[in-house]
Amino acid sequence: RFSLPMLPDASKDFTPMIVALSIIAIVYGAYMALAQADLKKLIAYSSVSHMGFVTLGLFMFNQQGIEGAVMQMVNHGITTGGLFLCVGVIYERTHSRQIADNVGLTKPMPQYATLLVIFSLSSLGLPGTNSFVGEFLILVGTFLWSKIAAALASIGIILAAAYMLWMVQRVAFGVPSPHQLPKLTDLNRREMATLIPLVVLVFWIGLFPNPILSRMHASVSNVVARATHGPQESPTSTGQITPVIEPVPAAQTVQSTEAPRP
Repeated sequence: RFSLPMLPDASKDFTPMIVALSIIAIVYGAYMALAQADLKKLIAYSSVSHMGFVTLGLFMFNQQGIEGAVMQMVNHGITTGGLFLCVGVIYERTHSRQIADNVGLTKPMPQYATLLVIFSLSSLGLPGTNSFVGEFLILVGTFLWSKIAAALASIGIILAAAYMLWMVQRVAFGVPSPHQLPKLTDLNRREMATLIPLVVLVFWIGLFPNPILSRMHASVSNVVARATHGPQESPTSTGQITPVIEPVPAAQTVQSTEAPRP
């Protein structure tokens, strides 16, 4: 919000470093999520990976990258918020966040398992869900900047599918021991009222992203133009770039209008 329009030259100079750190965050967060046995820690490290995509898109200095980064920030709040709520729901019942202690929830809690699968598929960027829109635009913008950077960032999407599907396979569809889980109750009305609106947003943004993208076209074009052409030019509402006319100081105006003295 501030560094790109206010410090465009410095942002361009630091772009390779920011891109490298973003790719490291994407891959590191995904690898750490793969190693987690705690549901909350797994989702937390997936957030690190998602934020790497955000910074990657912001420093591409093109329409696709910045719009994708803004979409990814919105989608991250929806999807990751839903996943953390799901962890809180199951912790309230089993008093454990360990994956090994929460296996095979589809049978005792079918509604909960369905919502958990939806949020997990959104987190890994399944087409038709909200996260796919942001990640796709970020990768397109990154591809326009560097094909190698786009290929390295794509590793995070592959790893996201690995750790999310592994978690879903255990928690939702695993086979628990007869004595492993207590008698569980499915989602109550309060929990459904909290999670269902997030599910609606997951599919609404994933299937109809244009209402949101169209609203940010003008502002993103403004940011890209200022970062690319500098503060001496400003974009018009039609997307064209026109020079900014600087006012003439009043002293010079008065001096130029005075008649020459004899």
